Amino acid sequence: MTKQLAGMYAALMTGLSDAGEFDPQRQRNINDYALRQGLTGLYVGGSSGESGLLTVDELLAQQEVVFAGAASTGTKLIAHVGMPNLRDSIRLARQAQKLGYHALSALPPHSYPFSDEEVFGYYQALAAATALPLIVYEIPLRTGRPLPLNLLVRLLDLRNVVGIKYTSTDLFKYSLLRKRQPEKLFYYGFDEIYAAAGMLGTDGGIGTTYNLLGRLYVAVDQAIRAGDLARAKTLQMVSQDFVEVLLETGVLPGMKAAFRVIGVDCGPTRAPMALAVADAEDRMRAVLARPPVKEWLA
Repeated sequence: MTKQLAGMYAALMTGLSDAGEFDPQRQRNINDYALRQGLTGLYVGGSSGESGLLTVDELLAQQEVVFAGAASTGTKLIAHVGMPNLRDSIRLARQAQKLGYHALSALPPHSYPFSDEEVFGYYQALAAATALPLIVYEIPLRTGRPLPLNLLVRLLDLRNVVGIKYTSTDLFKYSLLRKRQPEKLFYYGFDEIYAAAGMLGTDGGIGTTYNLLGRLYVAVDQAIRAGDLARAKTLQMVSQDFVEVLLETGVLPGMKAAFRVIGVDCGPTRAPMALAVADAEDRMRAVLARPPVKEWLA
């Protein structure tokens, strides 16, 4: 089952109403577009889904809406359940198991400077809370600090832990971790440099811009596995052209602006998250019209 989880996943975004409430229909709009990307699956309720700004009840509702729309498609579903406290994480994990999700993933506990042993205890308890495979998560951008290599090795040794989503530019630590845990699944999380991690060996990727350009990232991954490094580089540069503009607008607000440009009604981001520039839709329209980017839209 573990290797069946390998592949490319959209870190699914969240549909909100104009008032900023969870909107099931707008969620379905995003789901439907993402499901046309030829990806292995969807990673539900993570940072790209604004999980840090949503309530647990909203995340539970999102799990249900996504599962209802994807269960019959053969799409793999990973539920992100990493909340600042263990109780909420377990609540999300147990519903995901009941619904029929294929795996779980979780940020380390955050909002406070938890010790390494507290992080270990969190993952130990979460891994024991269900029978689902668990993917740990290294993302210093969200947690405020990188987890030490020896702690990551210990986490990957826990029962039910099958791999890691690694979203850090420290590719040397990534390589060392792969050397120490060669049987585990390794997903890389920075879209714009996926090919760099792919050169070092990945089992797949999980990314925000996969929601919109998933076909592109599938092609990057296929080129790497075929040894066609020239094509992988060319395709990665298409990704970088898009991400460069996206960073100007703010990543999640800009992604939603891009969806509006192509006619996908997904709503705004939740306050206080907001667009960084007033002309975000114009910038997104311009970059999506460039032939190297446009051809990868679904």
